[in-house]
Amino acid sequence: MTTLEVLPETGSTNADLAARIAAGTLVAEGHWLIADRQTAGRGRQGRQWFDGAGNFMGSTVVERRAGDPPPGTLALVAGLAVLETVSPLIPPPHRPELKWPNDVLIGGAKLSGILLEAAGNGVIVGIGVNLAAAPDLPDRATIALARFGPAPDRDVFAAALARQFDAEVERWRTFGLEPLIRRWQLAGHPPGTPLLVGEPGEEPLRGTFAGLAPDGALQLRLADGTTRAIHAGEVRLAD
Repeated sequence: MTTLEVLPETGSTNADLAARIAAGTLVAEGHWLIADRQTAGRGRQGRQWFDGAGNFMGSTVVERRAGDPPPGTLALVAGLAVLETVSPLIPPPHRPELKWPNDVLIGGAKLSGILLEAAGNGVIVGIGVNLAAAPDLPDRATIALARFGPAPDRDVFAAALARQFDAEVERWRTFGLEPLIRRWQLAGHPPGTPLLVGEPGEEPLRGTFAGLAPDGALQLRLADGTTRAIHAGEVRLAD
């Protein structure tokens, strides 16, 4: 059953759920912790997540059950859930697109961010979506849904996202990775898209997108024609 718990202010909804789990508190699947304001929201590499009033910032937990696909592939699940939720809110000719593994982009600008963290026998999935405002970042373009009209109501959006996420998790458990990967590739950056892979401060690996492997890894075609499987790392669209 889906339940939404809203906090006026907290440090991080991911950290709050992790603390509850560590203390032995049962956090049921379908329960979302949503913040009006986050003072210590985090993205990859510990980056601060933008705290824009009216945006969606929330976390939930997925239990790890026998027979489930690998937990890391929940990154693909979460990305699809966000994309399916925002798609009806974006007028043509604009369309959202996935960047591996789970960023939702519009015209190359980042609309959302997702952070997965293991906790107990589950995976915490934290999601942030720019509904009303987007941060001004030096290293990447960003966008909010308010760019296309009145910003969606946060609580209405939260309920829609929670329903979609539950549906995507159920498909993931029932049908496995093959249909998930097929749907992701239809919504993702097209084959041949130039990509840079590497953490900040590292010399990036350059190549082009060659689809997803059966386990959900990104396949990067290098200049010499070989293909390398990328299981983790910062992926950026090349100029």
